[in-house]
Amino acid sequence: MSQQGAALQNYNNELVKCMLTMFINNKIGLEDLCKRREDIQRQISVDEAEKVKLQRDLDQMTEKLNRVHDSLQKKLVLCNELDRTIAESEAAYMKILESSQALLCVLKKEGQGIIQRAAAKNVPF
Repeated sequence: MSQQGAALQNYNNELVKCMLTMFINNKIGLEDLCKRREDIQRQISVDEAEKVKLQRDLDQMTEKLNRVHDSLQKKLVLCNELDRTIAESEAAYMKILESSQALLCVLKKEGQGIIQRAAAKNVPF
């Protein structure tokens, strides 16, 4: 068991030497690591705040998109109804125009016939 304890102590000593060598060679100390951690923590806080802001903006934009989409759908339905009403009105107007033309032709023809019959009977017109 003492051999295992000695081996463990050797590994521990080597680990400490390795870490010290790494810190010395890279000029990295525990204080530097703590400072780096604080910097990273500040960056995390900034990123989290930005994420919250972006999520809020996204929610607002999604809500606005939904309102615009609903409004657009209602306007498209209304536009289609107006197109149908306009087409029906134009068709009815064309029928009225055709009927008016037919009536005008009948009146002219009948009027000429009345005038001719009156003239044939020597009735002044």
